[in-house]
Amino acid sequence: MTAAAPELYTLPIAARPRRTWRQVVHALAFLTVFIFGCLMINGSQFVVLLPLKLLPFRTARKVYYEGIRYSKGAFGALLVIICQWFAPTKLVLSFETEGLGKFTPEEIETLVERDNNGRVVALNLPQKAVLIANHQIYADWMYAWVLTYLMGTHRDVFIVLKKSLKWLPVLGWGMQFYNFIFLARSWASDRMHLSKSLSWLARRAEKEDSPLTFILYPEGTLISKDTRPISKKYADKLGIPDMTHTLLPRSTGLHYSLRSLAPRIPSLQLLDITMAYPGIKPGTPSLEYGQAYYTLRSIFCDAVPPPAVHMHIRKFDVNREVPIGNISSSNPNVLPNGSAKSAVEVDIPETEREAFELWLRNLWREKDKLIGRFLETGSLGVPTVSEGKPLEVVVPIRLRHRYEVLDAFCFFIPAVVGWACSKLR
Repeated sequence: MTAAAPELYTLPIAARPRRTWRQVVHALAFLTVFIFGCLMINGSQFVVLLPLKLLPFRTARKVYYEGIRYSKGAFGALLVIICQWFAPTKLVLSFETEGLGKFTPEEIETLVERDNNGRVVALNLPQKAVLIANHQIYADWMYAWVLTYLMGTHRDVFIVLKKSLKWLPVLGWGMQFYNFIFLARSWASDRMHLSKSLSWLARRAEKEDSPLTFILYPEGTLISKDTRPISKKYADKLGIPDMTHTLLPRSTGLHYSLRSLAPRIPSLQLLDITMAYPGIKPGTPSLEYGQAYYTLRSIFCDAVPPPAVHMHIRKFDVNREVPIGNISSSNPNVLPNGSAKSAVEVDIPETEREAFELWLRNLWREKDKLIGRFLETGSLGVPTVSEGKPLEVVVPIRLRHRYEVLDAFCFFIPAVVGWACSKLR
């Protein structure tokens, strides 16, 4: 009897069969839809929204702001569409109930909203939060944005990017409209810019009572055969053991970010996401890293997505549960400016810096253990006492409503502008 052929996602990309004509056609269809969507979103920003920003009227600026939020939500919907149409998969969510960052039983009861058919339509996670995660593949940020779609904050996502991406045609221009933060990767010049940018975003979110989700990857880069030795060298320098399934996190950027956001958003939460993907073979040199199995090209062009994206979620109240240090002298109404030594957001005493670094490192060790357990059991969740199996929520990645297809291509931009104008009269 012939053994069944292994699923493609379980094979390293280099060991998979040659690309078929069907995959080539699939890739062309994907690129057509994605590029068309990006052009429509960016075109609406230039043609419809930018002129509003140039008008010297407060009302026009508010309409511009709402239009940009809508266009950012359109890109979030576009990400859901390309997953739904070209790389079908599902989110498998579990929530911490015992250790660091645990949810209370009452919170667990109200986390998930379902429709009459039992389909998950929303997650009641914090509307103002910093989202951190381990970084395994380039698609991590796309799946994180999809999670914010379920949270209802996909119109208010902010990301830190390399400054070199700022002028990338279409995508780079769109990122500028979205108020993403571009850094030169030099903390000497970046820290004040990061702190000032986040402080402005936080003050605006609190004033407008709008959501804010700031996504950050403390490891700074993907885990791979090239970055693993760098993490080991850093661990040796600190005189501590290296991680096994993650990279040692760098605390500086996250620390500055939390100290800039927390004084201006008293209810700020930290969502820690542990991400894991099926099919990865631990202990095999060069084949134990996600990029050996899942690249953007293999997922969306070759139609070999991960069968599931596993996320384990922890939640922390930043002002009460995270040791960001003493920020009582920060004025929420004033943006950090001038020299770094005059801004409490970035002028961090060494003892406070070390305390936060240790806290983050311990959190990452918990994350490292979780991934190790996932590689053995296939689940990030902890078995419950009552049921003997992990409490997991499975959410297929797809749009909630058909009309959101039009949203993804910004066909409703004129209607949104008209609606915003009527609200401001």
